[in-house]
Amino acid sequence: MITKVTLGPAADGADDGPEQRMKTGYLMGLITAGQNDQQAKAHANLAVVKETVRQRTLKEAVSLTGIGLHSGTPVTLGLIPAPADHGIHFHRTDLSENAVIAARWDCVSDTRMCSALANEQGVSVGTVEHLMAALAGCGIDNVRIELDGPEVPVMDGSSQKFVDVIRAAGVVALAADRRVIRVLKPVSVETDQGRAELTPSPVFSVDFKIEFQSQAIRRQHLQLGVVNGAFCKELANARTFGFMHEVEAMQKAGLARGGSLDNAIVIDGDKVLNDGGLRHEDEFVRHKALDAVGDLYLAGGQIIGAYRAERAGHAINNALLHKLFADPDAWCYDVLRGDESKTAMDGGIKAEAAVA
Repeated sequence: MITKVTLGPAADGADDGPEQRMKTGYLMGLITAGQNDQQAKAHANLAVVKETVRQRTLKEAVSLTGIGLHSGTPVTLGLIPAPADHGIHFHRTDLSENAVIAARWDCVSDTRMCSALANEQGVSVGTVEHLMAALAGCGIDNVRIELDGPEVPVMDGSSQKFVDVIRAAGVVALAADRRVIRVLKPVSVETDQGRAELTPSPVFSVDFKIEFQSQAIRRQHLQLGVVNGAFCKELANARTFGFMHEVEAMQKAGLARGGSLDNAIVIDGDKVLNDGGLRHEDEFVRHKALDAVGDLYLAGGQIIGAYRAERAGHAINNALLHKLFADPDAWCYDVLRGDESKTAMDGGIKAEAAVA
């Protein structure tokens, strides 16, 4: 008879915290009941140590230039390779001091029109969600993001241009395990605007529902396991969208100065105004899922869990992360081993051999 043994918390019942749970909560061994010590040792010697998923960064630095969606001004953005455990940080090259902003859930400063981040000195960077989604979908754990303005360029309103430059740069694996965030119990947030939840699951998946009165959208529902290259194939090119009356109101208020049919789907009543139409019949819900992938990557690593949402936006997504991390029993750090590598987001981009 085979008995599976899971190593738990300290014998005195004390919780050693998420870091220790990472080391113990998912460390499993197999022992054979009723066998003597020599037989147990023999079985242990036959055990295969499964390789872990490694952290990744870019092989080369790349840059691109575009327009800020709300500022309407040109912005040049550079993606610079970074070492293991560096994480993702924005660097405002137009500033001489206090220019570093961490891409982290507790640095989110505004969620009204986009996901914006700010450091303790109040220096901010806006519209980060499409770039963060591309980094998540391509499995980039460490990168220095340099930009010469307060906003990430909107490009075509999707994540596709960011995915393209990441692929052009290439990806390398680093000599450190990728740290993921495993959801251990359900966590949810609900407001009059919508709802979202995270529940335990062996893979990261998205289940998103939206509903609008416009016949151009109506009800749309997307279910997707966001593993391996699924993000790049199914979500990356889905564009942001808005209604003509909303765009006009925002521009009168000094917002969306860079918005156009070149970087957003614009709807007037029941009609899509873009000459080329839609890239997908359900492009609207695909973009909402893209936004969620980017917002959730501000957790500081890939989430292993199921995300379900109805009419959720940036504010609800960030509130969901706050609620998750406020409960130490709802999550733990972990690493992916062996067949679990199939659950890792990597954009279908093969990394070169590990480097120090």
